[in-house]
Order: sequence, then structure tokens, then C-alpha cells
Amino acid sequence: MPAADQTLRILSYLARQRGPVPARTIATALELPRSTVYHLLAALQEHQFVVHLPEERRWGLGIAAFELAGGYSRQEPLARLGRPVLADLVDRAGESAHLAVMHGRDVLYIVEERAPRRPALVTDVGVRLPSHLTATGRAMLAALPREQVRALFPDAAAFADRTGRGPQRPGELRELLRGVRARGYATEDGEVTLGLRSIGVVVRDHAGWPAAAIAVTWPEESDRAPDDLAAAATTAAAELERRIGRARVR
Repeated sequence: MPAADQTLRILSYLARQRGPVPARTIATALELPRSTVYHLLAALQEHQFVVHLPEERRWGLGIAAFELAGGYSRQEPLARLGRPVLADLVDRAGESAHLAVMHGRDVLYIVEERAPRRPALVTDVGVRLPSHLTATGRAMLAALPREQVRALFPDAAAFADRTGRGPQRPGELRELLRGVRARGYATEDGEVTLGLRSIGVVVRDHAGWPAAAIAVTWPEESDRAPDDLAAAATTAAAELERRIGRARVR
């Protein structure tokens, strides 16, 4: 069997798992020699398509794999499907909204809909921002396996800063993401731009993985209730999930 075929089968298998898995599990599931699996995993690790968690003896998808996924998401399908959903969200919420995908440790904005008489945002299409500082990024990180988050943010050096706010260490990020999972949506308060707040809701694909996230942003001085905006964004996220086909395979 050609090495390229075996490599693609390994990546596809890892993409379907809920978290990193042992090499022997991969070999058994794909009926490949264990030595072959280790050889291919080492090559994939060198190019950052997989990460190795030595303490757990497990392998998971790496940053390069997420960048490939983001590359697909940035193409027309997701943006075209998401644009009318965001336009409707802005009409209902009266605040600006945007759609983002993961791109390594960053989020990449692929759709922005600005509400009338609202300030310009930094989330123009094509802009990248640190995922741990943004509502969209936090929503997607909270939906990833904890081991995957640890691989993306292994130490303090992985944490960028914009306004002096936000997590700066892995432990702080873990605590923040626990809150996101408990609430069902992410928040951001001045970590990207002082004076602006955001809430973010994950959009999952057919396998339950975070394909994107929708966020609503509003001025800090506004009396808008975050729970109300989160409810509107959650409805929009569910509609986008339906459009990308998640509902059909549940």
C-alpha cells in the first residue's frame, strides 16, 4: 500500500477521534504494521501535522492539520453559507457579528456583518487574532479535547497579548475554558479592543468538531444582556450547523 495512502488514512482516522489516541490503536484500527504507523507518525510530527503527548503515549492532530482545515473553511462554502445567517443575526440582535475559523493558535475571520451606527471592528475578513483572547476562539477551544488545547498552548510562550487582559498561562486558559463549557458560550471583555465586549458560540461539524464560531460584539457602555445576545448567537450557530449538514447525520 503506498505510503501516501497510509498517511492520509492515519490523518483521517485521527480527525474522527474525540482526542489523541495511542499508536497501537491506530495500527489496529487501520490494520497497519505498528512499525509503519510509528514511522509515518514521526514524519507527520516533523511537519506539525500531528503532535505526540509522551506522558500519555498518545498522538493527536497538530497545528498544520488545523491550518489545512481552516484553508478549506476559508473557501467559499462556509463563508457563503454563513453570510446570510450572520446578516439575519445582526438584524435580530442589532449588533455586529462575525464568523471565524481556527488557524493554528489563531482565529481567522471569514465573514463580518456590521450593524448600523456601530463602531468599526478589527475583525475584518482575513484578519487573524490570538484564539485565547477572542470569544470565537474560546468557543472553539472549549469544544476541542483538552489534550489538543494543551498541545496548542503548552507553555506561557504560546500566549500573545493585546491589551494586558486575558489568560497568560495554560492553567489560566484551562480555567477560562471550563467556564465556557459550563455556560455554553464564550465571553470576551476588552481583551481584543478596549471598550468592546463579545460573546461567541461554536459551530460544530457532522463529527462534533468545531468547524467555526459565531460572535456578537457590542460597546462596553451598552446595557445589553450577554445572555440575550448569546441566545441569538446560539440560534444562528444551530442554523449554520444545519446548513453545513450536521443535522442530517445526527
